[in-house]
Amino acid sequence: MSPLRILIAAAAMLLAWPANAETVVRIGYQTAPDPSQVAIVDGDYEKALGTKIEWRKFDSGASVITALASGSIDIGYAGSSPLAAGVTRGAPIKAFLVAGLIGEAEALAVRNGSGINEPQDLVGKKVAVPFVSTTHYSLLFALKHWGIDASKVNILNLQPPEIAAAFARGDIDATYVWDPALASAKKTGKVLITSAQVAELGAPTFVAWITREDFAKAHPEIVTGFAKVTLGTFTRYRKDPAAYGPGTPEAKKIADFTGAKPEEVSEQVAGNYYPLADEQVSDKLLGKGTAEAIAATSAFLKEQKKVDSLLSDYSPTATPEFVKAATASN
Repeated sequence: MSPLRILIAAAAMLLAWPANAETVVRIGYQTAPDPSQVAIVDGDYEKALGTKIEWRKFDSGASVITALASGSIDIGYAGSSPLAAGVTRGAPIKAFLVAGLIGEAEALAVRNGSGINEPQDLVGKKVAVPFVSTTHYSLLFALKHWGIDASKVNILNLQPPEIAAAFARGDIDATYVWDPALASAKKTGKVLITSAQVAELGAPTFVAWITREDFAKAHPEIVTGFAKVTLGTFTRYRKDPAAYGPGTPEAKKIADFTGAKPEEVSEQVAGNYYPLADEQVSDKLLGKGTAEAIAATSAFLKEQKKVDSLLSDYSPTATPEFVKAATASN
């Protein structure tokens, strides 16, 4: 075969090679227990997407948003507050799947012996929280609801692993955090308020899977496939929560992946609500509810001087298109 024919044959082979065969998808996750982690452990995402995945661990949503905006990851898991701050500051990202409506999986825990028995006792105390997280937002909202000036509370910026250690040592008086750090704090403390209760006061929070706009345009099949696998884990959990109870294989997988204790996983996973496909695409969620929640969160963050200005339109912040595509491909 002549050199020219060899070059032509080689070029044809390259053109025929599947576009996603060489794609390495970089996904940022956090360790709050949820049903989708079973699929991560089992390799279901790699099987469905036909790609290599680099799973990168983050301790807070704010760091996930930064990584997404910088292009160091392609898909990430973050809460509504860091998402609101990120898009308000111009990050080219959007939510494509609500990963959970936050309930009792996040709460304000106060240490036994701290002298905190009611909200007003928080004045002058050390309260740790990851800044610009959903728990930071919930803490500030709760303080405002209670009529407590946030500047009168010593609010410290710590990540969950640091919080768990500081709480156990008695270096802090309270923390607003999520599982498994929350479960650790409950052992030597008590809950003052949960995010389910804060939601009832008018400040609901959620976690979402988010992607960069350029990645979604270049690889819609990957985002759709990711949504499909995740929704499948939610469906299985909603049908049989007991399958994730103490002593089950699913509980062990989640515990091994997150560092939680197997006997605590069931309670921790139950702390959030996992919307199914029809709920995801409704007006209450990805239809327009998510954008409205992000707008309201952003307005509160501006009031608290956490962001400088607001966007005129938050509707591009979330899209139901990938969940719809995932459902259509069933």
